[in-house]
Amino acid sequence: MSTSVEIAGRIGPELIELRRRLHRIPELGLDLPETQAVVLEALAGLDLEVSTGRGLSSVVGVLRGRAPHEGERPVVLLRGDMDGLPVTEEVDVDYRSEREGRMHACGHDLHVAGLVGAARILAERRDELVGDVVLMFQPAEEGPGGAEPMIAEGLLEAAGRRVDAAYAVHVYSADHPRGTWFGRPGPLMAAADEVHVVVRGVGGHGSAPERAQDPVPVACEIVLAFHTAVTRRFSVWDPVVLTVGRIAAGTKDNIIPDDAVIEATLRTFSREHRELAHRVVTDVAQGIASGHGLSAEVIIGNGYPVTVNDEGEFTFAQGVVADLFGADRWADMVNPEAGSEDMSFVLDEVPGCYLNISACALEDHTRAEDNHSPRAAFDDSVVPDVAAALAELALRRSRLLADGA
Repeated sequence: MSTSVEIAGRIGPELIELRRRLHRIPELGLDLPETQAVVLEALAGLDLEVSTGRGLSSVVGVLRGRAPHEGERPVVLLRGDMDGLPVTEEVDVDYRSEREGRMHACGHDLHVAGLVGAARILAERRDELVGDVVLMFQPAEEGPGGAEPMIAEGLLEAAGRRVDAAYAVHVYSADHPRGTWFGRPGPLMAAADEVHVVVRGVGGHGSAPERAQDPVPVACEIVLAFHTAVTRRFSVWDPVVLTVGRIAAGTKDNIIPDDAVIEATLRTFSREHRELAHRVVTDVAQGIASGHGLSAEVIIGNGYPVTVNDEGEFTFAQGVVADLFGADRWADMVNPEAGSEDMSFVLDEVPGCYLNISACALEDHTRAEDNHSPRAAFDDSVVPDVAAALAELALRRSRLLADGA
């Protein structure tokens, strides 16, 4: 019987060709018809129960194991996101994006190829699979978010029983030497929320501010107070990051406008501080505006929650990676990242683990550009490793779940 690594090596060239095909046709958001069609074609013939999303271009496959087991069969979910970014590619490869202003700059094309590879490995090793596997091909990770609507459409019950554990892998174009796996237990990535504040005043002539209610200096005061609140209301050991990216007001230098707008991003690393930060931002903006006789409307968009790796699932997943590829290919993450990920919606519902692997295309990873850069280059030689790791996580976790572990 071939191992997952051996099968991945054998089908690796096909998976890499699939990745490059996807790289040429990046699509954005919830509607990915071409990508969805390629995924369906790649899964054809694997004896899966396949469904597509009603409100988005998702693909869900259920692969049934054949290994005998008494009682309820375990269910493991494996996830790959499919969407690209509104970035014009500057990487000189013969499979570069054919879509002007769009690029797979975050490596999701590698994720899709890796998940297809895992499906093929599991189909070949079906007789060893104790449980069932849900294959989650998700659009809109880069926004507005595809995991939450997929869950609403029944993703976690797709196998007829609720998912017991969930896993995902993300590739990086920098940070570590190619082929290095990395991660951490607990909070892995931040929650991210959009903050939109409208300070409402009364416009007038710049020569007579006393006859108006100027929202501009009030908005400036709010921005400064936001940053003070972050340093004085939150522990440095559970950080909050608030960045004001846009302030807009007025049309001309001698006109006091009616309104001023503040737009910011708010990032937190725990559910408790996320809830508190929402209240603090709202209270600060409205309190300062009220103190000046103005009002402030605060809208905080519900973004992605904190991505949290279950400690037990992390230990298990790290052990699988070390067993497959060697402990020398693992690097601990000391701190979480301030980026966000909507796999967090799945991990809020079921225990699981989100792992990273470097697909850095440069020999010197310190010179490589990060994900989302128009020059982010990914070495797709890691795709077979991603496929083998995902498949092995499903195989081994299903056995442990069946044994009651």
